[in-house]
Amino acid sequence: MEKIINPWEGMEGYFCFGCAPNNESGLKMEFYEDGDEIVSKWVPEARFQGWLNTLHGGIQATLLDEICAWVIARKLQTAGVTSRMETQYLKPIHTTDSHLTLKGRIKEQKRNFVFIEAEIYNAQDEVCTKAVCTYFIFPREKAEKEMYFKGCYTEKEKESL
Repeated sequence: MEKIINPWEGMEGYFCFGCAPNNESGLKMEFYEDGDEIVSKWVPEARFQGWLNTLHGGIQATLLDEICAWVIARKLQTAGVTSRMETQYLKPIHTTDSHLTLKGRIKEQKRNFVFIEAEIYNAQDEVCTKAVCTYFIFPREKAEKEMYFKGCYTEKEKESL
């Protein structure tokens, strides 16, 4: 697994709830590439619970949506927006779990629409939540100009640039 460098880190005004490392209220997700998948390890905290010791469903959806966005950034080297998201909550996720693992991959692409599958696994490696996100992706030029996207690279790739 190779760590992916956050292309927006250090940019003025960057405050993403999902992945900005300096957003104190945020999730501070980090991402890795593992073959065709993008992976994130994340530690749940009590402040993100809905019911007692249970991770809020909205936070689960946010985690899944965020990893899907990073699949687009890394695998297609562009940006996009969520058009649709179908989420299945299969098992409760406990905020007392030592860690969660998220995985996402491209399922299919039809012109500017990309369908991404993603899951959240608990510390026992059980699938707890699944989603299929449909993203509308932008041409690379538009992503660069309007979303300040300059490419999404692994640490190894960045060293060789």
